[in-house]
Amino acid sequence: MSKNGHSNAGFVSEHVDSKKPPSNCYSLEMAENGATKSAIIAKDPDYNPYENREVEHPTTNYETLFHLLKGSLGTGILAMPNAFKNAGYLTGSIGTIVIGFICTYCIHQLVKAEFELCRRKKIPSMNYPAVAETAMGEGPKLFRNCAPYIGTVVNTFLLIYQLGTCCVYVVFVASNIKSIVDAVYETNVDVRLCMIIILLPLILINWVRNLKYLAPFSTLANAITMVSFGIICYYIFREPLDTDGKEALGRPQDFPLFFGTVLFALEAIGVILPLENEMKTPKRFGGSCGVLNVSMILIVFLYVGMGLFGYLKYGGDVLGSITLNLPANDILAQCVKGMLAFAIYITHGLACYVAIDITWNDYVCKRLSAQSNKLFWEYAVRTALVLVTFLLAVAIPNLELFISLFGALCLSALGLAFPALIQISTHWYHSKGLRKAWLLLSNFVLIIVGILGLVIGTYTSLKEIVITFSE
Repeated sequence: MSKNGHSNAGFVSEHVDSKKPPSNCYSLEMAENGATKSAIIAKDPDYNPYENREVEHPTTNYETLFHLLKGSLGTGILAMPNAFKNAGYLTGSIGTIVIGFICTYCIHQLVKAEFELCRRKKIPSMNYPAVAETAMGEGPKLFRNCAPYIGTVVNTFLLIYQLGTCCVYVVFVASNIKSIVDAVYETNVDVRLCMIIILLPLILINWVRNLKYLAPFSTLANAITMVSFGIICYYIFREPLDTDGKEALGRPQDFPLFFGTVLFALEAIGVILPLENEMKTPKRFGGSCGVLNVSMILIVFLYVGMGLFGYLKYGGDVLGSITLNLPANDILAQCVKGMLAFAIYITHGLACYVAIDITWNDYVCKRLSAQSNKLFWEYAVRTALVLVTFLLAVAIPNLELFISLFGALCLSALGLAFPALIQISTHWYHSKGLRKAWLLLSNFVLIIVGILGLVIGTYTSLKEIVITFSE
């Protein structure tokens, strides 16, 4: 479960040292604008990274498809009706399809760039930060100057995004617990009290250091989620839907909130390369009928359906999660809220795993001396990261604004701008004429969209947060 609510954490790949000189390579000197450039070209152009990967437990096409689907079905899809409230049912439907197409295109570009860079460097696979650093190192001079830092930048965005996802989880679980308690005891419990109650269990589940012990919980969470979605659909369709009082076209100033929410829900960029790297037949990941396209078509279809019909059902009253709109006095509705709160809670450890992996392995552990009690410091890091997500959730206990904020802030960069920069850098010295013109034009458009989405979406979300909590 993830992104959105995504369980990206279950698919963490090993970092590749992109600075290590590739074997059996030579330096080809190329001149551009009178300056000498150096591009690394592999001696063997037929080196195939796919054929040189050694994966202990490779996944089949169907398993990878399932991982992508379950990585996109969580808190994000439950927030889609609220996203449609900001865009209108017509704009929302078209906008979700367009954003889904752009996200899919960017993912294809990232995967192709990884393959090409691995072929040149004669290594079997890379993770996202390594791909970014390697690509920028082969681009124009300006990009090469940024290459030593881009891996850290990508890691920072991944870390912020994963922590943001954990914040969303905390708010989601606490909000649904509050809704159940309010209905049962006819009271109005502060959602922050519910967060305090779940804090210790959150810390304990994140003390689990081995992912294999969390895997059964993930399977249970997926089963609960599927059943819960079926019950939610029952509540949506048990009465005829209509467009009365629902906006076809939302206000332009609210569109950035829609954009951020849909990006948060759709983008599974953190799991893409790890999943592709673990496949038994990675060639089948791309292609017109490949695993990626099939999964994204299904995901977009489900998201448009939940957003459209959820908005038509509840209109302007729809909340940050559609579960909060279910009947307060209906036992089945309260069961759904409890089931989903439990499912999201038990996958919090998976969602936080990526943040822990980046913080501990890439930064903290490397700075500890050999005499340090590393086990103690690892548990300290795990506890500190949970406390960070908890404190942010307490400060801003608003589900829809959290989702929109982190979607715009992180995924505009990770899902749109960075893949475009990687694509330009990868093919800078290997394309010319109309091909190079198209390379620059198409990717500069994506970079502009990503930057605008990041700036405008983040500003709009922060402004709404300020307005909401200053009232």
